[in-house]
Amino acid sequence: QVQLAESGGGLVQDGGSLRLSCTASGRTFSGSAMGWFRQAPGKEREFVAAVSWSGGMTKYADSVKGRFTISRTYGKNTMYLEMNSLKPEDTAVYYCTAGSRLGLSRYEYDYWGQGTQVTVSS
Repeated sequence: QVQLAESGGGLVQDGGSLRLSCTASGRTFSGSAMGWFRQAPGKEREFVAAVSWSGGMTKYADSVKGRFTISRTYGKNTMYLEMNSLKPEDTAVYYCTAGSRLGLSRYEYDYWGQGTQVTVSS
């Protein structure tokens, strides 16, 4: 059974930082891309960032470019999202995901974690 487990969410003040982690287990994700999406109350789940299997290619949503950094340990099923200069509008549940393509759409990913809450207070 495939499992993706997120950790690292929490409450932080405007301008603060958090680091999210995601660990995948249950199968080999060789060749798979991994990414982060987020969903705020009343809104659609949106793309945040994604990284290739090797870690050499990344994609970011415009809203987080320059503030968030996604990384992945090559050959390992572990991924991180370093979030700096956080804003109240970053408040959401953040989901870890894995799939065969380094895409921007949630429908391009096959496996999802349960999510971790990130709350940025103003």
